[in-house]
Amino acid sequence: MDEIRLSIAGMSCAGCVKAVEDALAAVPGVTSAMVNLGERTALVQGEGIEAQTLIEAVRKGGYDAAELRGLDDESEKEQRELAEYRQLWWRAIVAGGVGLVLFLGALLDLFPPLDQARLLWLGISGVTLAVLVFVGGHFFRGAWASLKAGRGNMDTLVALGTGTAWLYSTIVLLWPELVPAQARHAYFDAAVIIIALVSLGSALESKARGKTSLAIKRLIGLQPSTALIIRNGKEMEVPVAEIGLDETIKVRPGDRIPVDGEVFDGESHVDESMLTGEPMPVLKRKGDTVFGGTLNAEGSFLMRATRIGRDTALAHIIESVRQAQASKPAIGRLVDKVAAVFVPVVVSIAIIAFVVWYRFGPPPQISYAVVVAMTVLVIACPCALGLATPISIMVGVGRAAEMGILIRNGEALQRTGQLDTIVLDKTGTLTEGRPAVTAQVPVEGVQEDELLALAAALESGSEHPLARAVRGAAAARKLELPAVEGFEAVAGFGVRGTLDGARLLLGKAAFLADHGIDTAELEARGQALAAQGQTAIYLARDARPLGLLGVADPVRGDSAEAVARFKALGLKVIMLTGDNQRTAEAVGAEVGVDEVIAEVLPQDKQDKIAALQAGGRVVAMVGDGINDAPALARADVGIAMGSGTDVAIESADIALMRHSLMGVADAIALSRATLRNIWQNLFGAFVYNSLGIPVAAGVLYPAFGLLLNPVIAAAAMSMSSVTVVSNALRLRHARLDA
Repeated sequence: MDEIRLSIAGMSCAGCVKAVEDALAAVPGVTSAMVNLGERTALVQGEGIEAQTLIEAVRKGGYDAAELRGLDDESEKEQRELAEYRQLWWRAIVAGGVGLVLFLGALLDLFPPLDQARLLWLGISGVTLAVLVFVGGHFFRGAWASLKAGRGNMDTLVALGTGTAWLYSTIVLLWPELVPAQARHAYFDAAVIIIALVSLGSALESKARGKTSLAIKRLIGLQPSTALIIRNGKEMEVPVAEIGLDETIKVRPGDRIPVDGEVFDGESHVDESMLTGEPMPVLKRKGDTVFGGTLNAEGSFLMRATRIGRDTALAHIIESVRQAQASKPAIGRLVDKVAAVFVPVVVSIAIIAFVVWYRFGPPPQISYAVVVAMTVLVIACPCALGLATPISIMVGVGRAAEMGILIRNGEALQRTGQLDTIVLDKTGTLTEGRPAVTAQVPVEGVQEDELLALAAALESGSEHPLARAVRGAAAARKLELPAVEGFEAVAGFGVRGTLDGARLLLGKAAFLADHGIDTAELEARGQALAAQGQTAIYLARDARPLGLLGVADPVRGDSAEAVARFKALGLKVIMLTGDNQRTAEAVGAEVGVDEVIAEVLPQDKQDKIAALQAGGRVVAMVGDGINDAPALARADVGIAMGSGTDVAIESADIALMRHSLMGVADAIALSRATLRNIWQNLFGAFVYNSLGIPVAAGVLYPAFGLLLNPVIAAAAMSMSSVTVVSNALRLRHARLDA
C-alpha cells in the first residue's frame, strides 16, 4: 500500500475539503483520501499511485498541491503559509484603508450625491473594482473554479456578496433610470470592507491554526540535524540522513540521540519524556535500546544504529499522529454531508429573500432586496462548520502524543470518549509482569540471606520465571551463591540438587511431602501468602525444612490510583485474567476493581468482551497487545501498553509509550474533553448560522424594524471561524484531573 502526503493550497471551508477528497478518490488506485482543513494537507493511500497524478487531479478541481516528503518539504510548506499569512494582512490593510475612506466619506457627507458628481463616483467605482480584482481576486477565482466543478464554497458566497454590491452600485451610477429614485444608493464601501474583514478573519484564523500543529512541530524538532559517528577509527560529524545501519555513533552529554540503536559501551541517563511522557530520566547501559530524539543527560556512550530514517520510533510516532489528525470520526463525516449542501442552501435562501423583499418589502424594494440578499450571502460561514471537527482532533491528538499516548484515528478518539466499561488484563497491566520475591520466611536458626542464597543457587540451572525472580532477589542483595551439583527439575512441582553432599529441595509443599519432609510449621504462613495472591515455594535441606519464599507479580505502584481515576470517570472496572481465582481476587482487592473474572484462556477473553457488549456496554480492553490481541480487536477500543518502537507500530486503537495505567486514564479524559470541544464548536457554528442567516434575511424587520448591515455580517462571519479555532486551542491546557 503506497502512501503519499500532499500540501493543499486554496482550501477555505468544508466544501473545499469534500471537493479535494472527491478529486483524489477519483484517481485510479486510490483507496483512501483524508483531507485536513486545519493543517491544509491530504493523506492519500492506494496501490500504484503517483504524486504527480494526484497533484494534477487536485489542480483540475480548482486547487493547488505539492508533495510532502521530508523536513525540507515541511519547511517549505511553513514558509508558504507564512507568506500567505502576510498576504492576508496586506489585503486586509489595503481593502480596509479604501473601505474606511469610503465609509467615513458617506458617514460625514463628504461625497456629493450620485447624480451631481458622476465622474467622482465613476472613479470610486474603478477604485473599488481594482480592490475586488487585485485584493479579493482569489475569492472570485475560487468561486469560478468551484462553479465549473458544479459545487459551491465560501469563495462562492463572498464573491456573490461583494460582486452584487459593486454591480448594483455601478448600475445605479451608469443607468439610474433602471432603478427607482429612492433606491439609488451605492454600496461600494460595503464591498471593499467585506473583503477587508474576511481577509482579516482569515489572517487571524491562520495565525491560530499554526498553533494547533505545535505537537507535530515539536516532535519533528526532536531529531538533530547532525550526529557524531566513528568511521575507520575517526570521529566525524555527518548529517543524520547519512547515517547507515550498524554505524557507530558517539553520544555526548547534552546531545540528542540521532537514531534508534543499542548501547555497547558506556552508560548514561536519558530523558525520554517527549516520547513516553515519563519525566524521570532512564538509566541506559550496555545492551539497552535508545531512541532517536531523546535527550542524553550527563554521561557519554557509544551506540550502534539499528533503525534509521522512517523506521525509527520517532518517525513512526510522527506518522501515526499525522494520520490520526487527518482522520475523521463519525461526527466529522456527518458534518461533511451537511457542508456538501450548505452553500446551495444559502444561495437559495438569498434568492428567496431577494424575491420576498422585492415583492412585499417597503420602498425602495429593490434596494432592500439587494442588501438582504448580499447580507445573507456574506454572513453564512461554511468555514467555521468545516473547522469545527478537524481542528479539535488536531489539538487533542497532538496533546495526547506529547503525553506519550498514540491515538490511531479520530474514530478511536470518539469511541474512547463514549466508554462506560474498562477491562484490564492483570499480568503486565495491573502488575509489573515480572515475578519478584515478596516475602522470606526462614525457620528458627536460619538467616534470610542464607535462605535466599541457597534457593538462588539451586535455581541457577532453571529458566522458569519463578527461578529468575529468586536469582534476581539474590543478585540485588549481592549474595555469593554456592555451587549446586546434580540439578534436576520436576515439571510442575519443583527442583532438586546436591550441595556439599546434602540434598536440596525447592518447590511446592506437596513436592517436599513426597520426599518425606514435614512442612507443618510453615503451612500457616504459606496459606496466608497464597491468600494474598503470592506463590509459596518451600526450601529443605536433607529432611529439614529451611523456610519458604513468597513470589508474586507485584502490583504496579500507580495501578490503584489509576483504577480510582477510572471510577471517577464513571467507568465500571473489570479485571480479566487467566490466573487462578484466589490470586486474581487478591490483586483485584488491592487495586479496587469492581469485578474479577479469572481463569479465562486467552482465546476466550474476546467472548467475555462480546458478552459485555451484548449487554449494551461500550468496552475498552487494556492489555499488552500480544497475548490479548483477540480481546483488543473485539473491544470497542483496544488499548495496548508498552514502550519504545514496539508500541509505535502497535495495531491497537490507542497505544501507550509508557507502561502505566495512568496513561489510559489520561487518554479517556482527553478524548472526552476533545469530544466536548467538538460539540461546542459545532453548536457554535450551527447556532451562528441558524440565527445569523434568518436575521440577515430580515425576519426581525417586521416586528423591530431591524435589518442587519452587510459590513457587520462580514465581521461576524470572519470572527466565527476564529472563535472555533480559539476554542479548540483550549484543549492544549485542558485539565485532566478526573
